[in-house]
Amino acid sequence: MNVTRTALVLLALIAAATLTGCVTPPQPLYYWDGYQQQVYQRFENTSSAEEQIAALEESAQKARAADRTLPPGFHAHLGMLYAEIGKPDQVRQQFETEKAMFPESAQYMDFLMRKFAK
Repeated sequence: MNVTRTALVLLALIAAATLTGCVTPPQPLYYWDGYQQQVYQRFENTSSAEEQIAALEESAQKARAADRTLPPGFHAHLGMLYAEIGKPDQVRQQFETEKAMFPESAQYMDFLMRKFAK
């Protein structure tokens, strides 16, 4: 009887280990896709605003295709890049998107929109 109980415990441990190995890890909350590296490169001046915009727009397309959410600050950063190259319509669109996705940023986005409207 002791052998049977030991065998059952061993079988249960093996089953638990097997099932644990099959679990897929949870996805991160946001789709980063190199966003942090893009910001770093921009502050280091290792890429132009146009290169940054192209990379971020590509990341945004990938996120939409994967039905994932972009991180906080993504659209604000993209809006600032559009401001650098003189595209006010794109600036406003990106700031409005940031504000809609992250309402806590509304006051800052409104401030930036007023600043760039001048």
